[in-house]
Amino acid sequence: MRGLACRCPRCGQGKLYSGFLTLRPACASCGLDFAFIDAGDGPAIFIIMIAGFIVVGAALAVEIAYQPPFWVHAALWLPLILATTLLPLRAMKSLLISLQYHHKAAEGQLIERKPE
Repeated sequence: MRGLACRCPRCGQGKLYSGFLTLRPACASCGLDFAFIDAGDGPAIFIIMIAGFIVVGAALAVEIAYQPPFWVHAALWLPLILATTLLPLRAMKSLLISLQYHHKAAEGQLIERKPE
């Protein structure tokens, strides 16, 4: 729930962002350094897949049922694309950051194997 609320993954009090998607350097409440965070492209990929499924399905249904001109498609689907991609992006990024903190995710490391 802390991730969806865009709050600090440790204390749940401090804000995670200083801008729309710009992370703060540290939590104002507990002092957790946010340098460990590496959300990468994961949030964007999840949102693109979900939004693509919704918008393409709706556009195909409207095209098959009504066959409107292309300008109607542009007027309908461009706002929907913006709404389904930009609105949940911030929450999805903070959710993945919280999961990364909770599971103590880090870069992969090779383990030393003993010769047999």
